[in-house]
Amino acid sequence: MNKEKIISVALRTIETETNAVSGLRQFINEDFVKATEQVAGSKGRLVVSGIGKSAIVAQKIVATLNSTGTPALFMHAADAIHGDLGMIQADDIVLLISKSGDSPEIKVLTPLVTNFGNTLIGMVGNMQSFLARHSDIVLNTTVEQEACPNNLAPTSSTTAQMVMGDALAVCLMEMKEFNSKDFAKYHPGGTLGKRLYLRVEELASQNAKPRVLPTATLKEVIVEMTEKRLGATAVVEESGTIAGIITDGDLRRMLEKTDSIRDLKAKDIMSSHPKTIEAEILAVLALEEMRRNDISQLLVEQEGKYAGIIHLHDLVKEGII
Repeated sequence: MNKEKIISVALRTIETETNAVSGLRQFINEDFVKATEQVAGSKGRLVVSGIGKSAIVAQKIVATLNSTGTPALFMHAADAIHGDLGMIQADDIVLLISKSGDSPEIKVLTPLVTNFGNTLIGMVGNMQSFLARHSDIVLNTTVEQEACPNNLAPTSSTTAQMVMGDALAVCLMEMKEFNSKDFAKYHPGGTLGKRLYLRVEELASQNAKPRVLPTATLKEVIVEMTEKRLGATAVVEESGTIAGIITDGDLRRMLEKTDSIRDLKAKDIMSSHPKTIEAEILAVLALEEMRRNDISQLLVEQEGKYAGIIHLHDLVKEGII
């Protein structure tokens, strides 16, 4: 297959799956609303099951639901009819996912769930199927064509299932008013978690706190900046309030403009009204402030007093960038 053919097949696949997803619009109906409301109001969990590729989609939907505040668990349809049905509790709702709705495992599992008395939601791509006819609620994921050239391998159909699952999860998030603080509670690890909970004070507290008085000599300024190794020092009044900042760039500009440096004081070199940030602010907002002002550090304030420096390198080290 040559380069042009590869590109053509890839684009055709994307177009076919895009059409499949777009086609779901017509299936966001009263049944979808009913499914969302019942899951949101359930005292139990949403047990999601499927066979083959649909089982893999089910696992992804469960992961999304759990991470966004809706208790869910995965039950493989084949294992369910060999003992795993014990996972289903009285208050649980069951979501069975199947393209055909007529696979042997689904046809065995469907009446077992309904006999238990649990609400059964069928996510199915064949509205004439056994699953569609015996479900309490049906989420229609019918697609016109698989992206597979033989119209056999689950491609467009699994994409449609995934998107329908995401639509359900996002609706449930909004119904439960699940916000970024809730999200952080369930995602404490990794970069995502840090973006949601790590605060400026936690990073600034790990750094030295370079500071000089406005009356400090140039030598004192340079010594402080060299010892603290942050490329800058705060200029702080006796009261602890911030008067300004001196950076490496300020020193270079001063040397370019001034021949006599003997009597220079920190107040003569500093940039007044420096960019500051409150200690309790999220670190990711400090990054936004640095980018907005094209700077690499911010002075940190706490209750109106100088509390340290947060540097771009701190954010890089923590994986915020």
